Amino acid sequence: MPDLIHDGDSAAAVSSLRSAVMLLGRRLKHQRVDESLSPTEMSVLGTLARCGSATPGELARKEHVQPPSMTRIVALLEAKGLVSLEPHPDDRRQKKVSQTERAEAMLSESRTKRNAWLAGLAEGLDEDEWEKLRVAAPVLEKLAHL
Repeated sequence: MPDLIHDGDSAAAVSSLRSAVMLLGRRLKHQRVDESLSPTEMSVLGTLARCGSATPGELARKEHVQPPSMTRIVALLEAKGLVSLEPHPDDRRQKKVSQTERAEAMLSESRTKRNAWLAGLAEGLDEDEWEKLRVAAPVLEKLAHL
């Protein structure tokens, strides 16, 4: 693999990818169903949807935030009826956070809205561009979770 920072073409591609991902991410954040939730709260709900129940500490690691911050986020989500806390089966000092049915429904509606918005953008691509993007999607997904 080339030196992605110092090789001219690779560095330009990395910069272009960063810029595109940031811009699309910002634009996608505005395609929300529930404006009362912060992007971080939505991200936590998405993590719970992908990974299932987790302790606040596990969520903090996955979301790259400090544990006290995650404790506050979980409390806000619980107050909104979007997560529930249950005793940890192996450690009585811990709690497991799970999303509620209300959160599942809201996430599903949000995904549908965001997918429709993104599909609308993709309609502006030609067939070759769409095929390249379709092939790149799993690679971008992998990159997002590294």
